[in-house]
Amino acid sequence: MFANLSDRLTETFKSLRGKGRLSEADIDGTIREIRRALLDADVAVPVVRAFTAAIRERALGAEVSQALNPGQQVVKIVHEELIEVLGGEQRPLRFAKHGPTVIMLAGLQGAGKTTFAGKLAAHLKSQGQTPLLVAADLQRPNAVTQLKVVGERAGVPVFAPEAGVTREDERPRGNPVKVAKKGLKEAQDKQHTVVIVDTAGRLGVDAELMKQAADIRKAVDPDEVLFVIDAMIGQDAVATAQAFQEGVDFTGVVLSKLDGDARGGAALSVAQVTGRPIMFASVGEKLEDIEVFHPDRMASRILDMGDIMTLIEQAEQKFDQAEAERMAGKMQRGEDFTFTDFLAQMQQLKNMGSMKKMLGMLPGMGAMRDQIENLDEKELVRTEAIIQSMTPLERDNPKVLNGSRRSRIAAGSGMTVADVNSLVKRFEDAQRMMKAMAKGGGMPGMGGAPGAFGGLPGGKKSKGKQAPQRKVKGKSGNPAKRAQQEQAARSRAAGEKPAAPAGSAFGLGGGQQQPNVDPNEIPADLAKYLKR
Repeated sequence: MFANLSDRLTETFKSLRGKGRLSEADIDGTIREIRRALLDADVAVPVVRAFTAAIRERALGAEVSQALNPGQQVVKIVHEELIEVLGGEQRPLRFAKHGPTVIMLAGLQGAGKTTFAGKLAAHLKSQGQTPLLVAADLQRPNAVTQLKVVGERAGVPVFAPEAGVTREDERPRGNPVKVAKKGLKEAQDKQHTVVIVDTAGRLGVDAELMKQAADIRKAVDPDEVLFVIDAMIGQDAVATAQAFQEGVDFTGVVLSKLDGDARGGAALSVAQVTGRPIMFASVGEKLEDIEVFHPDRMASRILDMGDIMTLIEQAEQKFDQAEAERMAGKMQRGEDFTFTDFLAQMQQLKNMGSMKKMLGMLPGMGAMRDQIENLDEKELVRTEAIIQSMTPLERDNPKVLNGSRRSRIAAGSGMTVADVNSLVKRFEDAQRMMKAMAKGGGMPGMGGAPGAFGGLPGGKKSKGKQAPQRKVKGKSGNPAKRAQQEQAARSRAAGEKPAAPAGSAFGLGGGQQQPNVDPNEIPADLAKYLKR
């Protein structure tokens, strides 16, 4: 969603690189481009004015003028102010001390409340809560049915005593306020820890909508009222948010459809205008496509600084710890990396979600956005099909893969022999890498010293001839170095092997002392650096 804004801001900051000093004209030009980028992204005009004014005030102060790298300091200021616009700090859900926690969802029709209700229920269930979904939207056709389907997918019970509207021409039936109260009573009786109330919306803000939402809030006294807003509606988001704030007084904001291709002005406006924190973001259609909103991480994404923390959290949630320990133990024992291991690693990677999303969280990936978008994620599926067409013997011992076996595997997976050969080649490269890492030799192709990383055991020694040492033709002007040369000459004359002096690379040298140097021999232009 923020691709265009991110590109504009990144391009703006390029003009500041390498400048030892920024003039007022440089700062004004940068702020002018930032203002244009934000307005093009549909950010509310009052928010743009306050944001750029804060940046200008800080950029013209000592914070930038006295900095060693003024350009980077301006980027830092923009990053910090962007975090403030997005809400400052991440605020978690408030849970009730006694009884079930009641969460009420409000918003316009089509904003994604029902889908988000299921995502939130699944998210809370994964944290050990026992949520109950309450179908209080009796106005939108098939809203109750949709919530039941979403609840079934999430493995969460749905309380729906009324069927609601099932056709476009049907008049609303049932009382949503009574349904909400009964739902709360049901949660108390069944000892659910969280109640999520899905309420009705309208195509636009009207008095009837606000009265119904206010009545439901009064009836269930929720701990949180989350305003779900479509992140793609732009400037209308501000007016809608203000209307709901006056009518319902929500406690937090949920940005839905954040994976869309709109300009993203709602996300940068709603928190600043309403003074309410953005708490969640819906980033896809699947139940797991929900993110806790972190203003600092979102600001880093917008400025193409990446979001490594979210990537790490997703890896921790999805990766199988037992499988990781099994692989680590296998490497330590020096066992071969097999196609069975390769398949297990790929399946864990698939569990993390979209490769495009994961790559997009890495710093500096904005410059490679086109390549990431053209990434064929089905390649993992095709690779998995080839491996699954192998017999257990072939997976654990790839050396038996002769021509006839490869033809059979290609036919069984619906691929070509060339595809199988390509996979085997990639696997052999991965196998060599794993062997080198297990032996402590570092990554293949890195070359260098015996025993990677400065003498760790396991590295192969070079079989080639050692390069002859360069003869020293004259004495060095450096007193310490000259003393070393004289000591080495005496050692050679005595037939001794020269030893490395203390302080050599990696701290080696056998603990020898530095040679004594007569202070009178130190040149005058160097002696001044030795004075205390």
